[in-house]
Amino acid sequence: MPIVEHDSLTETPWRPNYRKWDVTAPGDGTTASNLSIGEAAPGAGAPVHTHRTDELIVLLEGELEVTLDGEVMTVGPNHTLVIPPNVPHGFTVVGESGARMLTFFPTAEPFAHTTYLEGEPPAGV
Repeated sequence: MPIVEHDSLTETPWRPNYRKWDVTAPGDGTTASNLSIGEAAPGAGAPVHTHRTDELIVLLEGELEVTLDGEVMTVGPNHTLVIPPNVPHGFTVVGESGARMLTFFPTAEPFAHTTYLEGEPPAGV
């Protein structure tokens, strides 16, 4: 089992003002999961979309305005968004500081099965 040093991760091109680093990667021994670290500036985020799998977003720092199945709420640090399969969701970083988060999927390639209901896929997909 590999030990991953976060400072050595390669950044994945993603969205304007939204940086992403994949912790799991092809060839590292993982076969059915995806974990990434994200940092986003105020105003950045992800448009409304769905995945065929669960998604967990652990908010470590900052504040997000989250749309989850049509409901809009504000979420702060030390919260986890538990998003079931096929539930429309998206978020925007709000407040004066950026956000830092971990995102987990129980599949190696979550964006191969993503449908964007608003906006476009990120650059790294």
